[in-house]
Amino acid sequence: MSLIEQIVARAKSNKQRIVLPESFEERTITAADRALADGLADIILIGNREKVLAYAEELGLKNIAKATIIDPATSPKTAEYANLLYELRKNKGMTPEVAAKTVLDPLYFGCLIIKSGDADGQISGALSTTGETLRPALQIIKCSPGITCVSGAMLMITQAPEYGENGVLVIGDVAVTPAPDAGQLAQIAVCTARTAKSVAGFADPRVAMLSFSTKGSAKHEVVDKVVEATALAKELDPSLKIDGELQADAALVPSVGKKKAPGSEIAGNANVLVFPNLEVGNISYKLIQRLGHAEAIGPILQGIAKPVNDLSRGCSVDDVYNLIAITACQAMDAK
Repeated sequence: MSLIEQIVARAKSNKQRIVLPESFEERTITAADRALADGLADIILIGNREKVLAYAEELGLKNIAKATIIDPATSPKTAEYANLLYELRKNKGMTPEVAAKTVLDPLYFGCLIIKSGDADGQISGALSTTGETLRPALQIIKCSPGITCVSGAMLMITQAPEYGENGVLVIGDVAVTPAPDAGQLAQIAVCTARTAKSVAGFADPRVAMLSFSTKGSAKHEVVDKVVEATALAKELDPSLKIDGELQADAALVPSVGKKKAPGSEIAGNANVLVFPNLEVGNISYKLIQRLGHAEAIGPILQGIAKPVNDLSRGCSVDDVYNLIAITACQAMDAK
């Protein structure tokens, strides 16, 4: 069974309530129809019920009536959600009038459903920008306890079974925070290990904090940041298996790990890789994907108290379907 098949199976085993606010986007509603047919998740669509069903019929979709379809313009909970938004944002200048208008935005409405405990996760981005997806999530759902920055993890399914978990690695940050300080980098490490457990199904995440230095082989302030982040990550999660700073080969190759970092339980045995900044992470995953013919799944947003994930505007129906499953797995872990 492939990794994505395992993720789908876990999602089906404990169905979560996933909001898809972009109900009039063809790939999204097609994936929703497939998810409903397969019992992948309980789907919540945002929009006028008659119009959503008419659009589904136009596309030849047969299962959309099984979804919960909520129209912010007529929902009996809209006033309650508007008041919740006002209370959450009044110290930032939100007024009741602005809240009453903002709540009609499907991306905000979906996050308010989650904040109220009426849903477990949300996916958008087929039509919206990353900023439009993240803004309501950070304003309403906010970050997980102890976390102040959002990051993005990638599942890398490589053709090198000798590394990671039978060739699978979870890496971060590849998508969100350009230049994390030591505290943020520590948070990224903790969150990426959580993603490795909740989504990739790793029973034993082993985190390598990557650098161009291994255990003091080079001296530089950027190396010092990784060393500090490693210590802070241990404080943030004392159960975390983590070591750094490590070069990539020392993290992955047992013989190199033993030579460069003797005594380390992570060196040569890592299955989670944390990059020192976004530039390195984003470049690295694309090189692994293209030159190594690896499959990249993600990015998976992490650090938010309840999962909110961002699709590429170039996504496929399969991408949406798979992200529903991934978001469901994250939601199980967030409860």
